[in-house]
Amino acid sequence: MLKPLNIFTKLALLVMLSGFWACNQNTDNNASSKNKLKADTTDKLQEIINRRKLVALTDYNSVNYYIYRGEPMGYQYEMLQKFTEHLGIRLELRIEENLQKGFKLLNKDKVDLIAMGLTVTGKRQSQYDFTDPIIITRQVLVQRMPEGWQKMATRDEIEGNLLRSSLELAGKTIHVEAGSIFKKRLETLMDEIADTIYIIEDKREVEDLIAAVANGEIEYTIADEHIALINERIYPDIDAKMPISFPQKLAWAVKKEQDKALLNEINQWLQSYNNTLEARVIYNKYFKNNRVRYLAKSEYTSFNQGRLSAFDETIKAVANEIGWDWRLLASLIYQESEFNPDAVSWAGAYGLMQLMPVVMEQFGIDSTASPEEQIRIGGKFIQYLNRQIPASVTDSAERIKFILASYNAGVGHVLDARRLAKKYKKDPDVWTEQTDFFLLNKSKPAFYHDSVVYYGYARGEETYAFVEQITDRYDHYRNLILE
Repeated sequence: MLKPLNIFTKLALLVMLSGFWACNQNTDNNASSKNKLKADTTDKLQEIINRRKLVALTDYNSVNYYIYRGEPMGYQYEMLQKFTEHLGIRLELRIEENLQKGFKLLNKDKVDLIAMGLTVTGKRQSQYDFTDPIIITRQVLVQRMPEGWQKMATRDEIEGNLLRSSLELAGKTIHVEAGSIFKKRLETLMDEIADTIYIIEDKREVEDLIAAVANGEIEYTIADEHIALINERIYPDIDAKMPISFPQKLAWAVKKEQDKALLNEINQWLQSYNNTLEARVIYNKYFKNNRVRYLAKSEYTSFNQGRLSAFDETIKAVANEIGWDWRLLASLIYQESEFNPDAVSWAGAYGLMQLMPVVMEQFGIDSTASPEEQIRIGGKFIQYLNRQIPASVTDSAERIKFILASYNAGVGHVLDARRLAKKYKKDPDVWTEQTDFFLLNKSKPAFYHDSVVYYGYARGEETYAFVEQITDRYDHYRNLILE
């Protein structure tokens, strides 16, 4: 007769089953209802789900993707973020300003989709599949306002000094972004007006060309209307009210044929999401809110001076002392305080790096410490934590994750998670999808009551998210902020 299982055997089985389940499911239980795959799922969508990450290509400008005061922003970025949340997976963004190179990356499966505000054309549709429209726009001429326009008596007087008809483009020189569809549109206009337009393909990006018009360097350029109108608010001396095309669809692109399930998944999500208040708020945030003018002029915008905070120089110096990329240390500081040196948490943590009172006492500072002292002591605390992580953790990227987890939860809980990982045949020297699982679940009795656990209960979900968010933001900083 079989003996009943004792409580320790039951707990071990529970942990092993939980570990098996976690390796094949997203850790966010709330996403389960969103994570159902449709019956027509193909290998590509399944591959994305299995790796728990969507790799998307976008470009860097004041609409699609940028950093403002340490926070990733942009319309394409936020839409992609919402789609990956729908799938219950992570977003990895890659930057490529050259569209032709972007299409090559898509064809070689280096990225899963292109989200660059692509105009849907017949030629492109023959080569790629496009989602339902993300934006409806049209192409417009960008020109300077007439000299002294602010003093002109009437709007009609201003209008009389601006181009307002395609016939007036005859003989004009227009700079367009090289590789864009703007050249083709102007060539079509030349045929329609039976006259010559001098087209210069410029290696600069659209927003740089708009700035060149505003600065008087060139006379005209072409841009998508939604981009031009945002820049019209940044540069009050330009005009973007003359359309040169009919309304056009801007959409995301995926590879032809093989990605139908991915295409269908995106389209079904768009149909649902675009009817939500959240979708309207995001659209208005980037295309109707005048705040963009102030973002563009801020020294803390990545497409301006590329600074993250007022403390960048100190962060760089301390990061150099501890052997970290300064953008990683900046991501940690943003996570803790959003660069506010006076931040105080409910638990009593203080300052830019949210150091606990016991840590400040250990290193000889208090709440009167300057921002520079806070960062310096934060660096010393990171070095202290690094010394507590066993030398067997040799991979530098994994070691950083162990340090970040220790910074949030305390090194004792991290060492507990390592012991659990070793007990249940995971790799205690690897954080990602190994030791992280055990800290994530350390709020469950089956884990914090385990005999190898010395430090008891921990809010593991918080620590897991802390590490993920800092490393994700660091990826954004590396995309957009120079070393």
